[in-house]
Amino acid sequence: MERTTCCVVGGGPAGMVLGLLLARAGVEVTVLEKHGDFLRDFRGDTVHPSTLRLLDDLGLAERFAALPQRHVHSVQLPIGRDGDLFTVGDISSLPGKYNYVAMVPQWDLLDLLADEAKREPTFQLRMNTEVTSFLMERGRVTGVRYRDRVSGSTGELRATLTVACDGRGSLARVLPELGLREFPCPMDVWWFRLPREERDPRGLVGNAGERYLTAMIDRGDYWQCAALIPKGADDAWRAQPLDQFLASFVEATPWIRQGVADREPRPRSWDEIKLLDVRMDRLRRWHRPGLLCIGDAAHAMSPVFGIGINLAVEDAVAAARHLAGPLRKGTVGLADVRAIQNRRWPTAAGTQMLQRIAHARVIEPLLQGRSPALAGQPLRLTQVLTKAPWLKRGPAYFLAYGAGRERPPAASLRRSG
Repeated sequence: MERTTCCVVGGGPAGMVLGLLLARAGVEVTVLEKHGDFLRDFRGDTVHPSTLRLLDDLGLAERFAALPQRHVHSVQLPIGRDGDLFTVGDISSLPGKYNYVAMVPQWDLLDLLADEAKREPTFQLRMNTEVTSFLMERGRVTGVRYRDRVSGSTGELRATLTVACDGRGSLARVLPELGLREFPCPMDVWWFRLPREERDPRGLVGNAGERYLTAMIDRGDYWQCAALIPKGADDAWRAQPLDQFLASFVEATPWIRQGVADREPRPRSWDEIKLLDVRMDRLRRWHRPGLLCIGDAAHAMSPVFGIGINLAVEDAVAAARHLAGPLRKGTVGLADVRAIQNRRWPTAAGTQMLQRIAHARVIEPLLQGRSPALAGQPLRLTQVLTKAPWLKRGPAYFLAYGAGRERPPAASLRRSG
């Protein structure tokens, strides 16, 4: 019978950050990741200032800076009839040295966290290990059953506390007592790449097309493009020629001076256009005796504002700070895991409320070919923000830090260098 103090299910950003922080605080922790590596298509690759400051606190700033990356200092949207670009979030206006969003492949970040965590004697990462069910005793989660995806062997791992960090497909979500609450989403997302030229804008740029919206992320030599399409429209839209969609995409992007055909390499088939099924939901309870859910396992976010990963990492930091002491002492109770939800629920619920407003007032009308509820207001908003520089920092701070910053356990801190 295998045993650990804390079993972390899922080796994504939340799981790896939690594992590293707890291990540095002297807690025996085992992270179970069902895949053999961290390589994934179209994972969020944004590392926000709050996470950059966390890496600095952990003494990992120099190693992170050595990773190939691109810095985004602003978020731009087309305003007015001519499609002039307006900066709605100038992150460079924020104080401090981390006044940008770093665009780094998520697998590089996870490899960095895993390598650092493996230096701790109380940390163990087990890849190709898929959790198949929870162990239950007298109404309490006491660990997990797992299957090795290479050998096919099965086993059980008992734990004082199990933390579900396995995303919106988490096993914990089928537990009826946690009460999954779903919110309607008006869109799905297509992901694809387009070459980028030096004369193109920099940063994160939004555009609007015929019944779809776009977000283009500056990756240096290419754009990572997202097209928000009406929910459930994927099959019907793929029935049209790909060149027809790409032509309409360029038409909605007035600053592209050349057509897609003049930019190589470009998508040649629909197979290169990947679909993300967008969902937004939240557990009513993030915990039960012996179990805690954080990140997307507790609250799947819309891609609006692009801060889902930021919230998941902050969940992990808050959980480590509250649980490190009780886990070392072996005294973790329901009140300890309940405190994590009490701490993080307002931020998650508030962010989802803002996302739902954006869905209803902007995204859904545009996807249906109607004017958004904010029509006629962007130009006035532009004038206000331009004349009041201090107001510019509001959207920028929200994009950078969310509702606030969590502090890691003191035992987890290291000095950079």
